[in-house]
Amino acid sequence: MKLASFSTADIPKTRVGIVQGGEIVDVDLAARALNIIPHEQMLDLLDHHEQGRHELNAILDKAANRPFSEVRTFTEIGAVHSLADVQLAAPIPRPRKNIICLGQNYAEHAREAAQARGYRMDEPEAPIFFTKAPTTVNGPYGIIVIDPSVSVEVDWEAELAVIIGKGGKNIREEDALSHVFGYTVLNDVSARDLQWRHKQYFKGKSIDGYCPIGPWIVTADEIPDPQQLTIRLRVNGITKQESNTSMMIFPVRAIIPILSQGMTLEPGDIIATGTPSGVGFARNPPEYLKGGDVMETEIEGIGTLRNVVVNHDSYGHL
Repeated sequence: MKLASFSTADIPKTRVGIVQGGEIVDVDLAARALNIIPHEQMLDLLDHHEQGRHELNAILDKAANRPFSEVRTFTEIGAVHSLADVQLAAPIPRPRKNIICLGQNYAEHAREAAQARGYRMDEPEAPIFFTKAPTTVNGPYGIIVIDPSVSVEVDWEAELAVIIGKGGKNIREEDALSHVFGYTVLNDVSARDLQWRHKQYFKGKSIDGYCPIGPWIVTADEIPDPQQLTIRLRVNGITKQESNTSMMIFPVRAIIPILSQGMTLEPGDIIATGTPSGVGFARNPPEYLKGGDVMETEIEGIGTLRNVVVNHDSYGHL
């Protein structure tokens, strides 16, 4: 199923919804109508994912393959909305911890980065981990603000993100995918000039709003093989990145055991699995985002982010 975090004009508080077709049903209201203890927020649902799965399945069972708008139990209490009438937030609007990211996890991207920076490329023997601050999280249709006093070299990175459902430590490779709650789309927007200036990833990756995620989480049962997904990114309709998750150096089933060695993964942890080739800084000449650009980040079987880029000086007038 598809799970989103959303709000409406009359109820601005973000809550969880199940997306089906062009509709979304409020999980909290629908569960209460079925006399089930609800989980209003995504992190709460993930913390109690086994109970939450029962709650979600009960809602779907009540719908019985009908559109939610045909289920009187839900419509009478105002639990059903058209997707066009709601505001989608990032599936986890404010993670408890930093987003865990992988660098150079596609060989072609590692090669293009090395060539652009003038160094020899050796395929990494172990994953390169770094993090982005929770304040980077942005909605699937959120605005990306460029402030030239902070950075003038803002780049794109399309990525598959993994949402941990069952926590664990020292997880075995054969058990790794059982710890995944679902998958979503993520764009690791990066301020390259800050990245080079500070000689590490964190600062250049952690500008506010530089991590649009969504538009929803597709649960793991709908994606039996996360290594067979086409991934694309377009800027103003022009394809800049196109690859497949089969090209990862370290697949999801390897990332989780390595990351969990001596370190506990918890429900709600977000792991961004790296970007393929086609990023802006490695192009000749380099290309960076500018005000007015529109980024579309798409992963097969999940969905598409659409983020408009604006300049800081015009942001207040939108």
